[in-house]
Amino acid sequence: MGSRLWELAALFLKLGIIGFGGPAAHLALFEHEVVVRRQWLTREQFLDYLGVTNLIPGPNSTEMAMQIGYLRAGYPGLLVAGACFILPAALITTACAWAYVRFGARPQAAHWLAGIKPAILAIILAAVWRLGKTAVKNRLLLGIGVAVLVASLYGANEVLALLLGGALGMWWLREAEIRRGKVSPLLVAYTIGLALAVYSAILMSARDAPLGATGAQRVELWPLALFFLKVGSVLYGGGYVLIALLEQGLVRGHGWLTQRQLLDAIAIGQVTPGPVLSTATCVGYLLARGPGAAIATVAIFLPSFVFVAALGPIVPRLRRSPWVAAFLDAVNVSAVALMAATLPRFLPARADWDGWLLTLVAVIVALRWRINAAWLVLGGATLGWLLRA
Repeated sequence: MGSRLWELAALFLKLGIIGFGGPAAHLALFEHEVVVRRQWLTREQFLDYLGVTNLIPGPNSTEMAMQIGYLRAGYPGLLVAGACFILPAALITTACAWAYVRFGARPQAAHWLAGIKPAILAIILAAVWRLGKTAVKNRLLLGIGVAVLVASLYGANEVLALLLGGALGMWWLREAEIRRGKVSPLLVAYTIGLALAVYSAILMSARDAPLGATGAQRVELWPLALFFLKVGSVLYGGGYVLIALLEQGLVRGHGWLTQRQLLDAIAIGQVTPGPVLSTATCVGYLLARGPGAAIATVAIFLPSFVFVAALGPIVPRLRRSPWVAAFLDAVNVSAVALMAATLPRFLPARADWDGWLLTLVAVIVALRWRINAAWLVLGGATLGWLLRA
C-alpha cells in the first residue's frame, strides 16, 4: 500500500505541474499515464469512471484523479491523488496572486502558452482517438457520440448532453426489454441524479445579500469558506459556469471584488497548470492573503472528495446491471465527444503560421510515437518561447 501511495503522489504531483489546458487536457494526460504507460486501468474502466464522474458536481479532471487514486489504493489513494493534483496549482496560483498584489500586474505567459496549446491539442486528439476506438462499440453509439459532439459545439449544456446521450443509449441498446415492459433498475440512478439536480438548484438559488463594498477587501475566513463550499457543491458545466457563479457571488452579491479583479483572478487560474478551480485560490489570497488562499482551496474542492468517496465503491456494481451498462456505454461515448468538442479552442489563429507549424509537429509526434506527455508539453513550451520571444 505504501509504495502505491508514493507512486500516486509522484504521478499526480507531476501532472499537477504540467497540467495546462483545462479538464480535457488533464483527462488526456491521465489516460496516457494510467492506461497506456502504467496499465493501472483498462480503457473500459477508465471510460466507466470518466462517464460517471461527468455526472456529479465538481471539477471533472480532479475527481477523475481521485477515482484513479481510489482504484489504485483505496480511500488513502483517493486523498493522496486528489491532494497531489491540486497542491501544485494551489502553490503556483498563490505565488501569482502574491505577485499580482505586490506588483499590480497579471503574469505574462503568452510566449510559453503559444507552444503549450499545440501540445495540449495533440495530447487531447491522441486520447480521443484511443478512447474513441474503445467507446464506439457499434453504430448506435457512434451516432450518439456524433450527436453529442454537434450539440456541444453549438453550446449545449455538458451535463444535459451527457444525460440525454445516456438516455438515448439505454433506450436503443435495451429496446427489446422496453418492448416487453420490463422496468429498468436505472430508475434508481435517475432518482439520485434528480435529487442532486434539485439540491444544486436550491443551493444556487440562495442569493447572498449585497454588502455594498467595492474593490478587494479583507474578508473573514468563515464566510469565505461557506461561499466556496457552496460553489464546489453545485458546480456543473466547467469553467464558464464557475465564472458565472463567482461573478454573481463575489461581485454582485457580496461586493468583495471588482469586475476587473475577478477577471484578473480568472486569468491567473487559466494560465497556471492544474485544475481551473485554482481561481478560488487566487480569490482567497486577494481577500484574506495566505489563510484565505488555503481556506478557499480546501472549501471548493472538499465536496468533490465527498462525492467521489461515496461513488467509488458502487461503479463496478452498476456496470453489472445490463440496463446501467447500456447507459454507461452511451455516457462514455458522450464523454469522449465532449473531449473532442474542446479541440477547436486550441487551434491557432488563421494567420499564425508558427502556431500551425507547432500544431502539426505536435499532432504527428503524439499520434506516431507514444512520447511521455510531459515532454510534449515542455517541448512545446520551449519551442513556443524560442519562436515568439
